[in-house]
Amino acid sequence: MPAVAVVTEQAVIPVRAVDGSRFELLCVHPTGTWRQLLFWLPAMGMPARHYLPLAEALAARGVALVVHEWRGIGSSSQRAGRRDDWGYRELLADDLPAALAAVRARWPQASCWLGGHSLGGQLGSLYASLHPSEHAGLVLVASGSPYWRRFRFGGLIRVAYVLAPWLAWLVGYLPGRRIGFAGNEARRLIADWARSGCSGRYAAAGMAQDFEQALAASPLPVLALRLQDDWLGPRASLDWLLGKMPQASQRVEVITTQDLDGRPADHFSWMKTPEPIAARIASWVAAQDVGLTARSHPAA
Repeated sequence: MPAVAVVTEQAVIPVRAVDGSRFELLCVHPTGTWRQLLFWLPAMGMPARHYLPLAEALAARGVALVVHEWRGIGSSSQRAGRRDDWGYRELLADDLPAALAAVRARWPQASCWLGGHSLGGQLGSLYASLHPSEHAGLVLVASGSPYWRRFRFGGLIRVAYVLAPWLAWLVGYLPGRRIGFAGNEARRLIADWARSGCSGRYAAAGMAQDFEQALAASPLPVLALRLQDDWLGPRASLDWLLGKMPQASQRVEVITTQDLDGRPADHFSWMKTPEPIAARIASWVAAQDVGLTARSHPAA
């Protein structure tokens, strides 16, 4: 689906969660009439602004992109520390509902897909499985389960899952910028992430929902784009995540170096050349939207 001469606009939407946490959503959308919107969840520690090139590429193809800001990152009023802590519960039960409510209030006409990169794809899968009626489908890019058994040298990764929560407890937060992994992350978030990495199952401290059961029942269609040289999101990791959603129709495509004009097809390099990713997402969303319209307005 090639980009066309579509004029785009940018918007910044301030959001306040129920616990007082504040952050901003970044949006790029076509001017005039449009109906397809992808709400995007970044990778762990990745500020929303880094996805603006993807947003521009999608908007040029008629799909609006709203980029979420994770708690503790970028425009967020919070910063991880010994006195400021959170986990998956705050992200899934406080921040995302507030953000999506703001998007629906501003663009009630839009069909909303939920998508994400890396951890964003995982948390997007969890949220969508709990609220399937709110979304038209799910888009995963360079994502997959962190389960250690699905990685090469998985034993070393399992050791990291043991050490990371310990380090976060010792320092008061995970000093990701100092150690070269993600951002400065909250203790309970790292504990939730490491738990899923060790067990292969999703759970969140303070949430009673059975995520595994919700994923198994999710009917939402899924587009999963895997990067060929991505050791952080290998095929086995993606397969483990998709295997949790047997009721969903699933389309998996592999992005290669050739697709990215010679850039490495790895976990982050695609963000510098997002057009091939945007083209595949826009094409899939358009096809899904046709199906939604046909089901909503069947022929007499």
